[in-house]
Amino acid sequence: MEQFEQLIDKISAWVWSYPLLILLIGGGIFFLAYSRFLPFRYFNRSIQILRGKYNSENSDERGQISSFQALSTAIAATVGLGSIAGVAVAITMGGPGAIFWMWITAIAGMATKFFTCSLSVMYKGKDSAGTLQGGPMYFITEGLGKKWKPLAVVFSVCGMGGCLCLFQANQLTEIISSGFLVEAGIETGIKSNFIIGLSICAIVSLVVFGGIKRIGKVAAAMVPAMVIIYFTAVLIIMIKYSHNIIPTIQLIFDDAFTGNAVSGGALGALILMGARRGVFCNEAGVGTASMAHGASKNPQPIREGLVAMIEPAIDTILICTLTAVSVLVTGVWEQFAGEDVKGITITLAAFEQALPHAGKYILLVSALIFAFSTLFTSSYYGTKCASFLFGAKRAKYYNYFYVITLIFAAIGSVNLVVCFIDTMYGLMAYCTITATIALSPKIMKAAKNYFKNNTSGREIE
Repeated sequence: MEQFEQLIDKISAWVWSYPLLILLIGGGIFFLAYSRFLPFRYFNRSIQILRGKYNSENSDERGQISSFQALSTAIAATVGLGSIAGVAVAITMGGPGAIFWMWITAIAGMATKFFTCSLSVMYKGKDSAGTLQGGPMYFITEGLGKKWKPLAVVFSVCGMGGCLCLFQANQLTEIISSGFLVEAGIETGIKSNFIIGLSICAIVSLVVFGGIKRIGKVAAAMVPAMVIIYFTAVLIIMIKYSHNIIPTIQLIFDDAFTGNAVSGGALGALILMGARRGVFCNEAGVGTASMAHGASKNPQPIREGLVAMIEPAIDTILICTLTAVSVLVTGVWEQFAGEDVKGITITLAAFEQALPHAGKYILLVSALIFAFSTLFTSSYYGTKCASFLFGAKRAKYYNYFYVITLIFAAIGSVNLVVCFIDTMYGLMAYCTITATIALSPKIMKAAKNYFKNNTSGREIE
């Protein structure tokens, strides 16, 4: 097992080399410049769309869920334990400066998501059952032609692996085991982790076998609650450690360009770590969110893209920053610097120190909501990839595979889990960004017409 873990670690490092970094961040900057900073110029309009000002979703033939449910589903998939444990991993492995580079991926990611999610509505394709579907595999084949299908196949194969919620199951098991079973005097190990994994598997099964409509409803109900609970807890920590906030911000920016805190000055490695964890949290450029938005009833591609671009602002700039602040202002990150990956244990230590007695329970509730929101939604992405490869009738079998892997994730090492998901995400990103760049002129042409014809009230389709 140790040799297998080392192999996955090497493959992950090879995938996440500088070419992918250039493609992800460079691609995002290209989308920002090419769109003339559209995500920032029309951010307020995105909010208005969610409030229903520009609403004409009235056809079940175009999709299965509303734009708000699509947004909630995408956020539920991204604002998972990656936003709690993934940030802590980034800080201990790369230093506080990694947070700055996570912000950069989020800013670039807003433009990337606008393009990819607009494409998922513009170029929907029919699966073997005749149902309209969206996502990178469909906008690759429908937008670029059948000769590009090998790229869509690679994306779908990697998507079936990348959408397995191994990290969420692993870290949820970790917080239950180290935070509660140990304190209760219960012996922990493979047996207890297996039981926890089996319980997670059972709960997730109740939702994921209900399809995207049930997932969308559950996600729409869970997302607002999880953001409010977590935001309130971190706000209390910030007030208690208010004297450390300015030094913490200075530390993030200073370390972002030196890497001295942990990486020994290895700035390139620091940037890569920030980019890897940023993409893990917001999935911008990976292509998963576009599958959720591709299920939207919204007939207008640009409007759906405007909704989608809000996601990196919520999951990375807001939620990940809250986690980073709680870990850094309390100083607990220094206790784990240079050690093996600890994940959610670090965030748990910060909450316990800042909020004695109540902190770990607040984090447990947050972790449960964050983890299960992702566990519920990511299965849908994997199912769509399986449907593209094997047909709609056989796609349902992916869910059985999906829930079973949660048990193995619960007893595996966090490093193995992280490296495997990173590898799959990296390969998916190569496919998604390449196709999106090729199709970007189509989106800009549509955007020009959209903003020319729709200025207020109900929109012209």
